[in-house]
Amino acid sequence: MRRLLEGRKKCRGLLMAIYEYLCNCCGAFEVQLPFGTAPKAWDCPVCAGAARRVYSAPGFARTSSAIAALRAREEQSREAPAVVSEVPTGRRVHRQPPSALSRLPRP
Repeated sequence: MRRLLEGRKKCRGLLMAIYEYLCNCCGAFEVQLPFGTAPKAWDCPVCAGAARRVYSAPGFARTSSAIAALRAREEQSREAPAVVSEVPTGRRVHRQPPSALSRLPRP
């Protein structure tokens, strides 16, 4: 995920960003580079294979920890969705049909 670093970190006068790459064998990893200099492919630090760049929305806005946790959970569910083995137990809520249905003619 591309985002500004805390405190607007600079390297040799250039504003740095974090870019995300995806290796087919090892998964996602991040690389810190100056803005606008990220290539389309980068060598994986684990297997040294070519990894493609993943484009995502930059995290410029500061969000609450609750919203950040929801976004992280949503992103995680893309790659590894939670699997439910049974229906959760709990009270079943009985809902009344809309009142407009009671005024309709019955066959």
